[in-house]
Amino acid sequence: MPGMVRWIMRIIMAGASGLIGTDMSAHLRSGGHEVIRLVRRAPAAAGELQWDPAAGQLDPAHLEGADAVINLAGAGIGDRPWTRGRIDELFRSRLDPTHTLAAAMAKTEQPPKVFISQSGSNYYGDRGAAVLREHASNGSGVMARICREWEAAAHTAPAGVRVVTPRTGVVLSRSGGALGRLLPLLRLGLGGPLGNGRQCWPWITLPDVSSAFSFLLTSPLSGPVNLCAPETADVNALVARLAAALHRPALLRVPGPVLRLVMGKLADELLLGSQRMEPALLAEAGFEWKHPSLSEAAAWATARD
Repeated sequence: MPGMVRWIMRIIMAGASGLIGTDMSAHLRSGGHEVIRLVRRAPAAAGELQWDPAAGQLDPAHLEGADAVINLAGAGIGDRPWTRGRIDELFRSRLDPTHTLAAAMAKTEQPPKVFISQSGSNYYGDRGAAVLREHASNGSGVMARICREWEAAAHTAPAGVRVVTPRTGVVLSRSGGALGRLLPLLRLGLGGPLGNGRQCWPWITLPDVSSAFSFLLTSPLSGPVNLCAPETADVNALVARLAAALHRPALLRVPGPVLRLVMGKLADELLLGSQRMEPALLAEAGFEWKHPSLSEAAAWATARD
């Protein structure tokens, strides 16, 4: 980016094995940075260090002198039904690693300069068509409460560490993530909008997520940062654009009551809720998206190569 100072950084990453972490690790390494993965098992490579976030165990020496810590740890939101036990797991899998990282930083002589700890667009809850910039209030619901507590945990990092909590929207990728189940159906002409389709999904492509985190490593931004593309889209537009890129129809709408019957409260929060999120701080700071428009994103997401 113009005016940005670039140097080789030593980056500690939690949650590096997931969809975002895998892409981000490759992106950062391609830029010359050293990425050290925190793993729960015995280390199997030179770039791995062991920790046990559920037990609050992380050797502070692992973080000593690191330039940055990136926290992507957290169980998948839509992987399983939201039983009481699963909801507790969604909380613990985010709060335990974040508290463990912050506590370990406090025990280092030279804490990292920046701590980027993932959050989500669900911080805002279901807000209809209201434009949501970073100063918008916290919403209601399970995910809104998780995000609020998740961000608060990140801010227990010691003074002098710049804390950034990216509120990431729906991540579009070529496999896995939000489109992991939808794209195969659309390729077969069997997909369609969810609910009435008028709910806004703040979307962003996987490459832009990795680029944005890289940008935030050296940007002066701190606190919550909305991570989504600048173009607003509702589900009707999103599905229609993806289907058009695949040259397929998208006529098989799934009604809201059916989604609620199958998925329970998960449907309302993950699929039927609306967040018209605007990436105000990223735009003001000069971030440049690879896929700023839905048409560009759809062309990339549906490409075979």
